[in-house]
Amino acid sequence: MRWSPVRPARPGCPHRRLARLLARELPHGLLLGASTLRPWASANFVGALHLFPCAIGNEDATVLQPLLQARLETVEWRLPGHIVADLVVELAEGRDSLRIEMLTVED
Repeated sequence: MRWSPVRPARPGCPHRRLARLLARELPHGLLLGASTLRPWASANFVGALHLFPCAIGNEDATVLQPLLQARLETVEWRLPGHIVADLVVELAEGRDSLRIEMLTVED
């Protein structure tokens, strides 16, 4: 399987739906950038790692990061046939933006 930043990794990949759901959950002032995904697999699971850069207005990224992490962890992500197995909000390079990483696995 070839990796592509725009084409879903497998049929039914929830990347676009996940991007729409995430955009609705972000607080005012945060904007999603161009997202990418990487196929992911372990011995027991198949899925994808979804990467969402997030631009911050005038907010302090170091203050916003733990708040956004806590907020997104409480969301029930509705992805038919997939489960959000892991979610991490990290400071991006330069510490003026954030990156949201979500690991989904096929249910």
